[in-house]
Amino acid sequence: MASTPRPDKLQRPDLTVPENEYLLMLGERIRELRARRGMTRKMLAQQSGVSERYLAQLETGHGNISIILLRQIAQGLGLPIVDLVREEPEQPVELTLLTQYLSRFPPKSLVRARQLLEAELEVADRSARHQRVALIGLRGAGKTTLGTMLAQHLDAPFIELAKTIEREAGAEMSEIFSLYGQSAYRRYERRSLEAVIENNERFVIVPGGSIVSEPATFDVLLSSCYTIWLRASPEEHMARVIAQGDYRPMKGSQEAMDDLKRILSGRIALYSKADAVIDTSGKSIGQSFNELLEALAGHI
Repeated sequence: MASTPRPDKLQRPDLTVPENEYLLMLGERIRELRARRGMTRKMLAQQSGVSERYLAQLETGHGNISIILLRQIAQGLGLPIVDLVREEPEQPVELTLLTQYLSRFPPKSLVRARQLLEAELEVADRSARHQRVALIGLRGAGKTTLGTMLAQHLDAPFIELAKTIEREAGAEMSEIFSLYGQSAYRRYERRSLEAVIENNERFVIVPGGSIVSEPATFDVLLSSCYTIWLRASPEEHMARVIAQGDYRPMKGSQEAMDDLKRILSGRIALYSKADAVIDTSGKSIGQSFNELLEALAGHI
């Protein structure tokens, strides 16, 4: 594996929109949204408290706007600020209407709505989804060990998404984070996952524990794979990582344990979206593997 990052791969022009292009895109978006609402520049200036002169600069791509002023403009247009600042093209009208419709319902109804959509739209793909198994959870849950065993049992490829990301980036994971940051890693993670799904009909995949923190990528995983959360107590997670020879968690052990508990607590609702849950705490590898096979019975 390459130990030296390859800038030609890590700095692909499609990963982020350059500043000048982004400012032009932002200005055009604000101009279009203003026109769509039948607002003159003067009207928007009055509603937002931002001068007409500054709005004119912004709409022509020459305004390096502060987040506070942008927030005022969003409020003047009656829109969430996120609708202005996203880098992606404007979403389809039907998706906007659907989002607005669903926003009226409480969380429990949204769960039911997702289930109905999946049942209606993904029936044809359900059998294909069950040929692809994803094991999620924090480090130390047993994902790699059980995933390797399951892949051998099913005679299917075993894929560690981290290694796929490293091959795609031409750099080790630590280099991606240190040189290019979290956002670059997330883009590689999404692209690598989509490539694995497109190129493999059957597999057992182990993504990073934080994949649940990126909603769009996690949704790809959930909709494309039969997903199982391997759960364990924070104490067991910590003990297993140390047993693997990684003593970094021992540095400020109580603080590390508190951080681990906080991470697990914050992700429980996301991990719970999996199709099945297996608690590996206090169990041998053999016991956990048998439970894994039971959870998959009738689904693969």
